[in-house]
Amino acid sequence: MFDEIVNRKGTSCAKYDALETYFGYSDLQPLWVADMDFKTPDVINNAIIKRATHGVYGYAKPTTKTYNLVKEWMKKRHDWEIDTSWISFCNGVVPAYSAAIEAFSEEGDEIIVQTPVYFPLFNSVKHNNRKVVRNSLKEENGYYTMDLEDLKSKISSKSKILVLCSPHNPVGRVWSKEELEELAKICIEHNLLIISDEIHADLVFKKFTPMASLSKEISNITLTLNSAGKTFNIAGLNCSYSISENKEIKEKFDKELAKREIASVNVFGYTALEAAYEFGEEWLEELKKYLKKNIEFTKEYLAKSNSKVQFLEPEATYLLWLNFKNTELKHKEIKNMLFQKSKVALNDGRSFGVEGDSYFRLNCALPTSQLEEGLGKIVTYF
Repeated sequence: MFDEIVNRKGTSCAKYDALETYFGYSDLQPLWVADMDFKTPDVINNAIIKRATHGVYGYAKPTTKTYNLVKEWMKKRHDWEIDTSWISFCNGVVPAYSAAIEAFSEEGDEIIVQTPVYFPLFNSVKHNNRKVVRNSLKEENGYYTMDLEDLKSKISSKSKILVLCSPHNPVGRVWSKEELEELAKICIEHNLLIISDEIHADLVFKKFTPMASLSKEISNITLTLNSAGKTFNIAGLNCSYSISENKEIKEKFDKELAKREIASVNVFGYTALEAAYEFGEEWLEELKKYLKKNIEFTKEYLAKSNSKVQFLEPEATYLLWLNFKNTELKHKEIKNMLFQKSKVALNDGRSFGVEGDSYFRLNCALPTSQLEEGLGKIVTYF
């Protein structure tokens, strides 16, 4: 089912129909934005079609079933016991994150972000008139770890929030329990709120540990943001949720969601979430096998082609952090060659932070035949 080529052009699809807007070229093969070129599972499509036959699409709200399915999913997939009273719904992880920044800091306060990282995690800080403090990850032979000594040196009296991307986008790390505990210890000592973006938590190839699941003490300083959007390719339905055991944090956050009018999700968002968490697990397991196959295919293809492009197999996600440093070209030169000669659209590594110089992010969640086509275009010039 994942080998099927789906024509997404002309469907108001950002990935395909906005190429010229984002890149200045309309003839690129899109291997960029983080949604998949696979059809959403039939169990979700059928649930949406069934709901649509009702014919009335008024305001929606989550039901007891919606809350319970999130709770059961966390227990089943991540061995995390939560209570339904900890859950709030929102129309997207990024809007929720932006709301959290405003709820738990003041203008001019410092928000610590571990770069290179998904760019809205620092752009939203700037948009809310807060200061981004970069705690750059350490990289050794393509493998990234947290630089906790650097973190401790950068915490000040104005530091209010530590942003955790877990699993990490774009470097593909699944943080170990020990790494998370060390990070949390610092946050507890310095009274930092942890906002943990865990939207890729289900797309992992090793054991994933939710930050808030480590202990009650850590749970009490953590606001977790998540969604079924990436997992089941339903990001366009804008349904996300937050989890916080700390009643004071949750109440303050809920007030901010209400203030921004972003606590309302459309009826198809809830419908899709329920179908995904109730019936989508088998599809997810097959998806992960296919993604792993594509990752391994990419590694072998680049090796056989004697390409100068390198990457370390990610521990999570379908996003490959391609390293072009061995080409000895400047970042802008690499970018121009990718767009003008290879004719592929990749995410610019510098958009994830200055640490992304000479890196570009490739989305491998597409049929292997199309992936092979894209890789062929890249290795021709690199």
